Amino acid sequence: MSDEKPVACVIGAGIGGIAAALRLRARGFSVTVIEKSESPGGKIAELRHNGYRFDMGPSLFTMPLLVDELFGLFNKRLADYLGVVSLPVTCRYHFADGHSIKAWSDKVRFLDELAGCNVSREAVESYLEKQAFLYTHTADFFLFNSIHKPSTYIGPAGQKSLKALHRLDAFTTMHRRNTRTFGQSNLVQLFDRYATYNGSNPYRAPATLNMIAHLEHNTGAYFPKDGMFGIVNALMRLAHEEGVQFVFNTAVTGLVTSGRKITGVRTADCTLPASVVVNNTDITLFYRDILPRKSRFNKLMKRERSSSALIFYWGMKLSSPLDVHNILFSDDYKAEFEGLFDTKRFADDLTVYIFISNKVVDADAPEGCENWFVMVNAPENCGQDWEDEVYRARLLIVKKIERMLHIDVEKHIEFEHVLTPEAIEERTGSVNGSIYGHSSNSPLSAFMRHPNFSREFSNLFFTGGSVHPGGGIPLCLASAKIVDGLIDGLRL
Repeated sequence: MSDEKPVACVIGAGIGGIAAALRLRARGFSVTVIEKSESPGGKIAELRHNGYRFDMGPSLFTMPLLVDELFGLFNKRLADYLGVVSLPVTCRYHFADGHSIKAWSDKVRFLDELAGCNVSREAVESYLEKQAFLYTHTADFFLFNSIHKPSTYIGPAGQKSLKALHRLDAFTTMHRRNTRTFGQSNLVQLFDRYATYNGSNPYRAPATLNMIAHLEHNTGAYFPKDGMFGIVNALMRLAHEEGVQFVFNTAVTGLVTSGRKITGVRTADCTLPASVVVNNTDITLFYRDILPRKSRFNKLMKRERSSSALIFYWGMKLSSPLDVHNILFSDDYKAEFEGLFDTKRFADDLTVYIFISNKVVDADAPEGCENWFVMVNAPENCGQDWEDEVYRARLLIVKKIERMLHIDVEKHIEFEHVLTPEAIEERTGSVNGSIYGHSSNSPLSAFMRHPNFSREFSNLFFTGGSVHPGGGIPLCLASAKIVDGLIDGLRL
């Protein structure tokens, strides 16, 4: 018998790919990660300029235990690689009617904060308890197992989820459920916004997605002391220590197959042998560029995609009273989502998100300054005149900040960088710049996401935001965990 380690090849060094590589390494595989860009992280990237540092992609850190779990595979701890702080306020919300709400991490304090919202304390408490119940009973099924495998339905995760089936609200929209619960209060808009966590529309997405609120309001929000990119740095340090190999500036051009197995991964320079292959690139482009399958590619291209983002990175010469995370809501939320998914143009009033990491990480901006990550949800890139759209959106954003926060934005900007959906598509390989792959605007969306395994090849697997269970750091880490479980039963 050979003592050689089985060989695994991971395509793409996004957070899902890095997590998959670590899990494979813990199983004893010799692992190589091939990344077409010059650095790891995928959508988790950073920008530096004249003393300012910006996290360019994800800005909220929830479920840090999923990252810590990767270190635990090697009897190590995340805390020894990356400091993480709990945020006392997850977000500060500003509404068009002049009211504001601080979403305290402390549940009692948050409920106290809502006393003036014309909603009973009991209604909010009951709502959050319901979301906690749904998450507790369905997360194993929907997030940490393959819902495309019959065995999941009859296994422990499936049996546990049956207890919550009658409360899933799959055929009611998020907005309808929130309106029934909170009437005409500002809390409807506050909880509707969780649809944007996977790029969806609360007026069409199933109310099942309201359980996303559980991750902030019941479990808390966190932030790395080195910024969001610190998560990538910590995982890369662990991967290097454990012998994972990375090849950057190299695109995968195809796969070598033999029967129902992948035997190698091709690049322009060489072919790497592989007994297991994990793809972490956008699934639609995978079937166009890496494993060409015209019918699958066309089918995926026809499905509705998630929203994208327009982000301004502003180096601000001021010290503001803002929190780490801030939301300035539009006065017509429904029109905003009609723009995102129907007309594919920005509405006349936009919800503005302002993220300031140097509220936690002092070194992210020069003394007396702040690094503002200013984002609005944007439609997917489908040929719009982005120069015109950016100009119009910027005017709306500046006026909204001046009106709601009384800050003269133009007076304080000393650096600006803009990231459009078109640029997101080019930089990350996300089709049409859609950050979360396909939208979740129907009751069956979760089941329509591409599975984490190939039905054509027994040793081909998939991670990342474009496959099950979805986009965002926690779900990408969950996809790697699902693949780990699938490989557990694989015969090499």
